[in-house]
Parts: sequence; structure tokens; C-alpha cells
Amino acid sequence: MARMYGDRAAVVDGDRVLSYDELDVETGRVAAALRASGVDYLDVVLLHLANSIEFVVAYYGSLRAGATVTLVNPLQPVPGLRAQLAETGAVAAFTGAEQLDRLLDAAGETRLLAVVLAEPDAPSAPAGVVTLAEFTAGHSVAPATSVTSADVAHLAFTGGTTGVSKGVQVLHRNVIGNVTQMVGWRAGHAVIEGDDGYVQLRSRGGESRGVVPGDAATVVVSPLFHAHALINMSFLLLCGATQVLAGRFDPAKMLGLIERHHATYITGSPAMWHALATHPDVGSRDLSSVRVVSSGAAPIDRVTLELLQAAFPSGAVVEGYGLTEATCLVSSAPLTSDGDYRLGSVGLPTFDTAIEIRSVDDPHTVLSAGERGELWVRGPQVTAGYLGHPEITAAQYLDGWLDTGDIAYRDDDGYLYICDRAKDMLIYKGYNVYPRELEEILVTHPDVASAAVVGREAGSVGQEPVAFIVPKDGHVVDEELVRGFVAEQVLPYKKIRDVIVVDSLPTSAAGKIQKVALRGRLAPTAR
Repeated sequence: MARMYGDRAAVVDGDRVLSYDELDVETGRVAAALRASGVDYLDVVLLHLANSIEFVVAYYGSLRAGATVTLVNPLQPVPGLRAQLAETGAVAAFTGAEQLDRLLDAAGETRLLAVVLAEPDAPSAPAGVVTLAEFTAGHSVAPATSVTSADVAHLAFTGGTTGVSKGVQVLHRNVIGNVTQMVGWRAGHAVIEGDDGYVQLRSRGGESRGVVPGDAATVVVSPLFHAHALINMSFLLLCGATQVLAGRFDPAKMLGLIERHHATYITGSPAMWHALATHPDVGSRDLSSVRVVSSGAAPIDRVTLELLQAAFPSGAVVEGYGLTEATCLVSSAPLTSDGDYRLGSVGLPTFDTAIEIRSVDDPHTVLSAGERGELWVRGPQVTAGYLGHPEITAAQYLDGWLDTGDIAYRDDDGYLYICDRAKDMLIYKGYNVYPRELEEILVTHPDVASAAVVGREAGSVGQEPVAFIVPKDGHVVDEELVRGFVAEQVLPYKKIRDVIVVDSLPTSAAGKIQKVALRGRLAPTAR
């Protein structure tokens, strides 16, 4: 990247700017420091950071050191953080000042040896912790450690279709494959190896796409510890795009950044787009630079779509579909003049990706256009399964195909439509929320005998978690205390929004809780 783009701005974080050349140097110094501190080939490094220049430097520096990266939400409570440290065997971590105490609390009896406080201009760090400046002091850029295509680049944790937290083993070839697919799909360029062994981009000819290599910028709102934002970062950096980090989402701030940096490509979720497109500043900002508005995480509604098209008249609004088990991208609307937008569709499979709609009852039966079934995916982005979960891996990864667990269908032209989310998963403000995780916490409360969590429609934010609870005999459930009990153990977007006490939960003849019946008892809320 540095050889192609040199002094062009790679990352903008507030008033701080890092060029491609500087990114090359700083990541090389981090790699050298990690090796000097005892991090060996394929050791695991934890990134416990919010979006920042430090995140980008630590991420690429860790990969250049030959390490495997595991990512975590910096707001993760101590129990979940401790579990991830133990499961991955992480030996080093980069963290921020706000979450440092939680990391140190979680680090007891784990393999964590080095903790780096990755804060800009951090003057000092507590005992046992080193600042990023101290960590890299005296180190110069060293050659990158060689890795193979079958080595694990990321251990990306996801709830999966069962709600059990699992580390997806994303290989280097998966990352390179998915980034290459995105370059072709969004920039119209091929990724090739030059005579000097370095990556080059070559135009595939034809019309210009949404991302023009060497002349693009994006405003990053989605957290980089999520697969979507992380893989998009590599794709856009490979195209020479400037990454403008927006911090916590604020519609007015984001509109200002789009105008100031002439952003050409922006990504987000329907809830975010609705807030952006209805903000009063839309009419007073120059948003003509935007060529692509990419929406994911949930289906976009017609009202939000029309508002976006009005707000970004020079841009194409496209939807896409992906999942961590497939690195990031599986399908997306094509950026071509003959590719018409189809409301509700997540587009066509990207290059080198095959999909099949198979019968839910018989996965060997492939269904025809218009028939609904489970979506299966095959391609270079399909990952190597789950760390430490061979049985679940064997059930979902069969003969090179991935069972996504999502119910979908294709139309006669091959456009893909997602009908129902995997199992009972719900989406709140673009985040996946897995009911089973919440149910397992609820039943540990001393007053709760059994519980079921379902999603309640809540307007533009998606679905919010609501718990149906059966009290233990002789116990009285205090709804507010139960909500607080869960909130102390989960990330903010997973909090239970309402508790409903019932005498019993409806079950089928097979003993399964009938969540459809529970959802039917809920009235939608407007948000």
C-alpha cells in the first residue's frame, strides 16, 4: 500500500493524520516490538481498542509480526473478556485507558504477558503496563514474518446461529480472497502480483465503479472490531482510500465529515441511515461526492431508501449480505449501469462465490428460484470453522460449503433475498443479539425458573430484546432488578428492554418453546 500511495492520507483521526508511508513505518515498528517482547509466530494478540489510529497500527503491526489477531469490543464486561483471553491463549494485548482496568481484572490466570496502553501521547502507564510509545521506542521496521495462506489471521468471535460465543478461524487466504473480491466488485480492478512481488491493481476495463483507486475516501462509523468494518478497511486501504474515523455515531458530525473530506464510499446499517437521512443538516451540506451508500446488517425499508436516494443524489444505494463465518462479504448489489436496484434483495453473489438454497428438511435437496430454504455458501471467503468446537464446525461446514442458517430465496435472475435471520437471532441498531445468551444469564437469577427472549419490533432501530420469565415457586420477580442483573453482564445493545412475568412458557409437543406465540403477544414500539 505504501509503495502505491506514499504520502497520501491513509487514516484521519480527529486532528491526527497518518500517511501510507507513515502507516508502513509505524506498523513495522509495532511488529519489531512484538517480536522483541517474545511474541512468536501465530501467537495470539488481543485488540481491545475502539476505532483509532492506534487500532489500525496495532492490527497491521500484529499481522506483520506473524501473530494471530483476536478482536473484542472494548466495552466487553470482565467475564466475557476473561473467557476470550483464556480460550484464545492471547499473550499480548493492546488496550485503551478507559478499558484498561477491565483488561487487567480479566487477565488473572491467563497467558497474557504484555499489555500495551495504545493511547495518543499517553504520558505514563501503571506497573506492568507499557505505553505504545515506550513499547516501540528504539525499534525500526523489520521484514514481515512469513505466514502461509492456511495460517489463522483472525479469531473473530461471534454468537453464531446457536448463540454460544465461538471464535471463527479466519485464515489469511480468506482475508486476501474477500478483499480481492471487494476490489473487483466495488473498484472494477484486479489484484495482481507485480514483478517485484508486491501487490498491484490493474483496471479490468469498462465503466468506473464506486471506489476509484487513489481517489477515494470513506467515513468509518462501524466498529473495527466487527468483521464488516475490518475487512472493508483492508479493501479500501488497498484502493488508496482515506479512512476518516468518526468516533461515536452522530448524524450531524458524520454529514460534516462527508462534506469536508469529500467522502465517496460510506457504509452503515438502516437504523443509522434513517437517522442520517432525516437530519436537518442534510439539506445544507454538499454531499455530491458520495458515489456509494452501502447498507447492511438488516433489510432496508422503502422509506429510508427513498430518503437516502434524495440525500445522496450522486450515489448508488446498495445492499449486501455477509457473515463472520464467510469473512465478511457474500453478496451485494452490482455497481453497473444495467444492475437495477431491487428492494429487499441483497444483490448477487460476488466473484468466485457460489450459493445454493437447500431444503430445511433435507440439505441434499437444492431448491428452485422462488423457493425458500436454508442458504449455503461456497467460496474463498468461507472460513476454517470454530476454534475448539469441532462438532459445531462439522455440522455447519460440509464439503467446502457453509450452512449460514439463514432462510433465503433467489429470483429468476439470481438476486438473493434473506427472509428470516438465523434461528431466533434479532438485530438491534445493526448489532446481532442472540436470545440464548440472554436466556442463559436470566436463568441464573435466584428468582427465575425459566426464561425465553424474543425480539419486539421497534421501528428504525430494528428489534429489541424482551424476556418472558417464569418465577420459581414462592418467589416474586422484580422486573427492574432482573433487567439490571442482565445489564451488568452484557454489552449495552444486548440489554433486556422489557420483562414480562408469566405462569408458563408455551411449548410444542416436542417440548420446544414456541417463540412465535410469544412474539404474537408483543405490540410493536415506535423508536
